[in-house]
Amino acid sequence: MSLIDRRLGLLFAAFVVLLALILVRAAWVQGVDGASLSAEAQGQQTESVVIPGSRGTIFDRTGRELAVSQDAATLFATPYQVEDPERTAHKLAGELDISEHDLLARLSDRDSGFAYLARKVDLETADRVSKLDLPGIGALPDSRRSYPQGKLAGQVIGTVGIDNQGLTGLEASEDTLLHGTDGEREVTRDALGDELERDTVTDPGTGSNLRLTLDANIQAETERVLSDLGRTYRPEGATAIVMDPRTSEVLAMANWPGVDPADPGGATEDQLRNMATGFNYEPGSTFKAFTIAGALQDDVVTPQTTFNLAPTIQVADRTIEESHERGYISLSVSDILAQSSNVGAVTVGLKLNDEFGSSQFGDRFDHWVRRFGFGSPTGIAYPGEEGGIVIPPKDYSGSTMGNLPIGQGLSVTPIQMAAAYSAIADDGVLHAPRLIRSEDGRRVERDPGERVISSSNAAKLREMLEGVLAPGGTAPEVSVPGYTLAGKTGTAQKVVDGTYSDTQFVASFIGFAPAEDPRLLVSVVVDDPQGDYYGGTVAAPAFGEIATFALPYLGIPPQ
Repeated sequence: MSLIDRRLGLLFAAFVVLLALILVRAAWVQGVDGASLSAEAQGQQTESVVIPGSRGTIFDRTGRELAVSQDAATLFATPYQVEDPERTAHKLAGELDISEHDLLARLSDRDSGFAYLARKVDLETADRVSKLDLPGIGALPDSRRSYPQGKLAGQVIGTVGIDNQGLTGLEASEDTLLHGTDGEREVTRDALGDELERDTVTDPGTGSNLRLTLDANIQAETERVLSDLGRTYRPEGATAIVMDPRTSEVLAMANWPGVDPADPGGATEDQLRNMATGFNYEPGSTFKAFTIAGALQDDVVTPQTTFNLAPTIQVADRTIEESHERGYISLSVSDILAQSSNVGAVTVGLKLNDEFGSSQFGDRFDHWVRRFGFGSPTGIAYPGEEGGIVIPPKDYSGSTMGNLPIGQGLSVTPIQMAAAYSAIADDGVLHAPRLIRSEDGRRVERDPGERVISSSNAAKLREMLEGVLAPGGTAPEVSVPGYTLAGKTGTAQKVVDGTYSDTQFVASFIGFAPAEDPRLLVSVVVDDPQGDYYGGTVAAPAFGEIATFALPYLGIPPQ
């Protein structure tokens, strides 16, 4: 065999070997790696896109929308497909509220396959961006929360995060109900990244609706009154609660200053807090009504029981004085409440304990404090409700009973005080306040409540509380033409660094109307007002303004 023939033979053999290797590799790829490679190829061409579900709507009691979800879009980039990052950033900056510099940084990361450009933009903006026809720029369906009434009830309604999850307020506590179910969409693209086909795998679902007990008109008026109060007295904060004591429904729950729920990032954690349920404070004289209530129910006193009162009273190492100097005086229990006598209230509190023997010192008073719901959350459907602080009798000191009957030495929340006064207004039955009227169309019923005092003693208390707004009371200048009012003022020193401050106070007023058959209750609490700090001059007039609007608005006849 010639040299040429041998070379041709070797070349032919080499081709045969290579062909055999190719056939073996093809068989391996098709038979063994085929499934995984097919899936990988499909994954490179098909992507799953989450379609966020829409949150349910929050309505007021009349059906007015307070929080709704709107269709929106999330704009994104596939950076390696962006042909000219500088030009693209320049064009996008003209449509989006984002700096050109920030956009360029996101578009220039060529190692990234995905970058958010703008979340939850309105559809008009998304459409304008789409018409720019910029390579590598796309849009995903989304939804965003909006608030048709603006800042109204901002802290109560709460806020929603970028991924449609409730963050604060009712948006958080009712997130399971409100939150919709996310859907899924498959998008098929060609090798250049252009969309070829889209298929919906699962449709998104809308969350259930929530109807509140709030009345948007009463809420707006209450917020207006608090805003005026805020400008006048510049307090650290203020809150007002409006309730129907017959149903325990909260008609308004307002805070000052307010927040914009559409801009949670623009508020601090403290500003987002609902002061009505989260503010612990010593109630001061508004608490005296419960001192009297316990003594009435235990038959220790009657409204006509009269005490000879010295200018001061000594309890262990504590000397209790009146808010204004006076001499020796005789006051009935009704007068003690109307004139907010500290010495008189402590005298009644001590007599309440004396009637049950020294072995139970403090126990009976503690019974009535807790009977009216203090020391525990009210059960209102609102997240993070505080329960106040009530010390147990075993921790009483010798002077404790000089503090508690006048609303010192314990802390409460505005909603606790409103609920407790609502029990006086509703013939002695304590109910949990209600913020939610119906969930997904199903009405939330009022809890059966618990009787804390008799109907007759509740009526006696209401009559005594009328004296607070009568001549000689602590709020005589507050009135609503045609209506008989009842209520109680409170002026409490704040505890600062463990001691009572001589310059910082909480001013409050809680009242209801008509006094004999209450159908409206209003509580106003003002934290550290400036210039004036008395409950009768700071908080009581705000009560009067709110009641002047709400009583005729609700169709409550004068009496």
